[in-house]
Amino acid sequence: MYPENLKYTSEHEWVRTPGDTDGSVRVGITEFAQDALGDIVYVSLPQVGDQVTAGETCGELESTKSVSDIYAPVTGEVVATNSALDATPELVNSDPYEAGWLFEVSVTDASEVDGLMDAAAYQAGLGG
Repeated sequence: MYPENLKYTSEHEWVRTPGDTDGSVRVGITEFAQDALGDIVYVSLPQVGDQVTAGETCGELESTKSVSDIYAPVTGEVVATNSALDATPELVNSDPYEAGWLFEVSVTDASEVDGLMDAAAYQAGLGG
């Protein structure tokens, strides 16, 4: 259920290495998170050029149920955002690991990525 090639955070974000830009990682939310949120109707992402810090909020996902913070899984500079989400935020629900990605970060310290959970640890943390 959770792709083996990704790293995960306890805040239900995933990180894919590499991103499309050299030295970057791609960030999104997990199947568990999108299911818990319900139908996503609006996405607020950091801007390209913004500095984000691991563990701090950097955006929001608004669903028909609630508004949820997006936490930066790593520290670095935002180098890309998924502009498709402006018109079709529901991609986060329908395809959270591919078309529904959120943003890319040029990572300051690559060891931060290594310190994230693998799929088995993430799934175990969910109780299964």
